[in-house]
Amino acid sequence: MVNKTEKIRRRYNRISLLYDVLERPMERMSTSWRCDIMTEVFGNVLEVGVGTGKNIPYYPEKVEVVAIDFSPKMLNRARSRYGKIYRNVTFLEMDAQKLQFPDNTFDSVLTTCVFCSVPIPVQGMKEIRRVCKPGGRIVMLEHVRSEKKLLGPLMNLLNPIPLYLYGAN
Repeated sequence: MVNKTEKIRRRYNRISLLYDVLERPMERMSTSWRCDIMTEVFGNVLEVGVGTGKNIPYYPEKVEVVAIDFSPKMLNRARSRYGKIYRNVTFLEMDAQKLQFPDNTFDSVLTTCVFCSVPIPVQGMKEIRRVCKPGGRIVMLEHVRSEKKLLGPLMNLLNPIPLYLYGAN
């Protein structure tokens, strides 16, 4: 039987070529968010769930980035798109729930819309805390259900679509 992590990984591998097209409506709103969150990262940065690499052009020049994703096909899209242009970024295949770094490795850890796809989110959060240095910064931009009267129920109604496509709530 396939575990939940593997099931989600397979879904992301399957949609890797269409992912940016599917995300385009959301992406129009997120450019300013990406600029804002990049003012919060510094030093040696771990990006958890790099996906197709949408954050990479927004990183400050003076940071070193280790960009991880558990989907090899998503990671390959990011690497082929940005690997030669941004030499300060290293791409690694890795699961957020089992980070293969020593404790206190990174000055900053960044996640953007990742934890909706992590099967055991608390485990992933424990891992990013473990690898972030004392005094370091964990920056998370995550989407949650809206509390607005119309938008919240609409999100509930539409949630099965991304859940089916790639395992994200």
